[in-house]
Amino acid sequence: MMNEFLSAIILAIIQGVSEWFPISSSGHLVLFHNIFNYESSLMFDVALHFGTLMAVFVYFGKDIMDIVEALLKGKFKSPEGEMGILIIVASIPAAIVGILFRRLFEAAFSSLAVVAMGFGITGLFLLISTIDFHKREKSELSYKDALWVGIAQAFAILPGISRSGSTIATGILRGIDSRNAMRFSFLISIPAIFGAGIIEIGNNRLNSDLVWATLAAFVVGLMTIHILLKIVSKDKKNLRWFAVYVLLLALGLGIWMIFR
Repeated sequence: MMNEFLSAIILAIIQGVSEWFPISSSGHLVLFHNIFNYESSLMFDVALHFGTLMAVFVYFGKDIMDIVEALLKGKFKSPEGEMGILIIVASIPAAIVGILFRRLFEAAFSSLAVVAMGFGITGLFLLISTIDFHKREKSELSYKDALWVGIAQAFAILPGISRSGSTIATGILRGIDSRNAMRFSFLISIPAIFGAGIIEIGNNRLNSDLVWATLAAFVVGLMTIHILLKIVSKDKKNLRWFAVYVLLLALGLGIWMIFR
């Protein structure tokens, strides 16, 4: 069995990359848990998500502070205040689904078949989003756009369905330009990841031994956000590379399950 510390760092790196690249962090963690035969604790998974969450806080720190300030001051008509309301709207579907069907989704994490199916759905969704359905893209989201993106985020609770992939693709399909679709996807990850972490961790405390894994997930996550914004903002068709990757992963995993 691989050294436990090395396994933890590798999984942290995988989390940092796959949380923000549209390839599903949950699916990859389930997959690599099986490959490394590494049984992680609940606190370990929470620590990894905390690391990637901190990457969003650092990268979009000014935006987040402006949004919070606008909401606290009741400036709901300002651009920052409206963005705060849009984030709240987009967070509602995942909150409802996560609370009502939590046990069902937890059971799905033990199924490689569900993971393979999720990878396939992610790949197809990303491919569709690169088709030019809209002649003119918009930079601002409506409440209806936010709700659709939120519904996509709710489906991403299933392992293999990428949260960033489904929300970015939905934003693009709604006519939002790719950079703003990605920005909104990253911002709505904050209540989603934070809320899920609070539910999972309960009254427990994170172990100080997990600090290195958390730091690795944070650093890699920060770099991943920057890279994704750069390559997809340049051309949304670059999402096809991620689509091909997860589709091949779904195919390979399916073949492996049939012949193992």
